[in-house]
Amino acid sequence: MDIQFTEEQELLRSSVRRLLRDRYDFDARRKIVASEEGWSRQQWQEFAELGLLAAPFSESVGGLGGGELSTMIIMHEFGRHLVVEPFVETIVLAGGLIERLGSEAQKQVLIPGIADGTSIWALATTEKGSRFDPADVTTAARREGQDYVLSGEKAAVIGAPWANRLIVSARTSGHRHDRSGVSLFVVDRHAANLHLQSFRTIDGRRAAEISLNNVRGELLGGEGEGVAALEACRDRAIGALCAEMVGAIGELNDATLDYSKTRKQFGVTIGAFQVLQHRMVDMFIAHQEALSLMQHLNLSLGAGEAGISRLASGAKSKIGYAGKFVADQAVQIHGGMGMTDELNVGHYFKRISAINIQFGDPAYHVLRYAQLGAAA
Repeated sequence: MDIQFTEEQELLRSSVRRLLRDRYDFDARRKIVASEEGWSRQQWQEFAELGLLAAPFSESVGGLGGGELSTMIIMHEFGRHLVVEPFVETIVLAGGLIERLGSEAQKQVLIPGIADGTSIWALATTEKGSRFDPADVTTAARREGQDYVLSGEKAAVIGAPWANRLIVSARTSGHRHDRSGVSLFVVDRHAANLHLQSFRTIDGRRAAEISLNNVRGELLGGEGEGVAALEACRDRAIGALCAEMVGAIGELNDATLDYSKTRKQFGVTIGAFQVLQHRMVDMFIAHQEALSLMQHLNLSLGAGEAGISRLASGAKSKIGYAGKFVADQAVQIHGGMGMTDELNVGHYFKRISAINIQFGDPAYHVLRYAQLGAAA
């Protein structure tokens, strides 16, 4: 599959590519990751000024109406440059949930701040032992006046140290695994009795363990709608992460090919060895297959096709295995220096590894793909 982009989409892609080429090279990215905050607020504002943060939202809420294809274009370029800023967490996850689940008043109040870059969000749904299951929730929410009061713990919340607000899943009824009893809430990240323990992830980003003890939250959507909304949100996030991974795979292939043309062994460049030529052909094929599947998934997401969850799981597993294969080969061909911080290859390897466990690893999605097929 090869998508033929419209004039507007080509303009978006060239604008993102030019900005990242000029402002987000590997050295700039290393400085950002090593900074105290671990991300660049200035860069985030530049994304907002270019319209990237508003691009996926519909025009009715102040967006540019680009939908899933604009997200795919942006994330593909972000993957090529290892962008750490929380686009998926703030725009795809939180923004997507607000647009599809929130009341009209919530959309008009919350989305403009996301689109102009002033409001940063994170999604807090994972709990210890939940194993990719959005219905496995023990955090409790009880009604108190117009608001709700939440108590519980959330684990590995990506981007939480950077966020102003959180979307938190909590149980309003039922037992631990009851799908109909989970609701979503908007919570101020700096609220009283909310405690955050931040840490750096393997790919250089920031995450946190979160504890809530009678923290006030505002209901997003209706009671009991959380699991269905999170599953649909997960499919869209998978589309974005697959685009990011394909961008990273392409850069690894290019870096490995360039290296094979300059590194000499036994008096000749290693690219002259047939066994390495075969290996790099396999890497190229893996990238092209992943690219085609990623485009198919995002086109289907944009069209609202039926059976999208099964396609998302198929793409997450296939592209995940392709990413691992290419990353492994790139490191091996580069040798020991492939895992050093001075070379970008190791950083791509770590980012691909991190993407592979977000919203379910490839093995999980192979099983989910089979289960959804049997249920159809």
